[in-house]
Amino acid sequence: MYLLFFFFWVMLNGKLTLEIALFGIAISALMYVFICRFAGYSVQKDFMIVRKLPLIIQYCVVLFVEIVKANLVMVKYLLSPHIMAEPALIRFRTDLKTPTARVLLANSITLTPGTITVEMADGEYTVHCYDKSMGEGIEDSVFVRLLRRLEA
Repeated sequence: MYLLFFFFWVMLNGKLTLEIALFGIAISALMYVFICRFAGYSVQKDFMIVRKLPLIIQYCVVLFVEIVKANLVMVKYLLSPHIMAEPALIRFRTDLKTPTARVLLANSITLTPGTITVEMADGEYTVHCYDKSMGEGIEDSVFVRLLRRLEA
């Protein structure tokens, strides 16, 4: 997080000189101490994020691929008037433990065209699908499997 603060400082200044770098180091350190003290952040969280960075990147790539695939499916539905969609509301439960993982799953489902997370409560999701085939296997989707690995 400290490095993010420093890079943000340099980006806001638009150039890197010795003076800007020294002020950036000091201000970034103050900001880091502030979030550690008042926002419940810690150095251990930084190390955990760095350790899980490959999984985070993999999740982002999978999300992008799923969005592209869902867009192609939606184009097929929209350009083929003889294919009739059967909208459906699907309810399913997950065993994701952290609120962050649960929200990430809900947002990933909503970001994927053709599906919208309508409700999320206590690990139970209600998802509206443009066609019922879009909801098949959603309870054990690639998103859920990757989020389980991120939680571990």
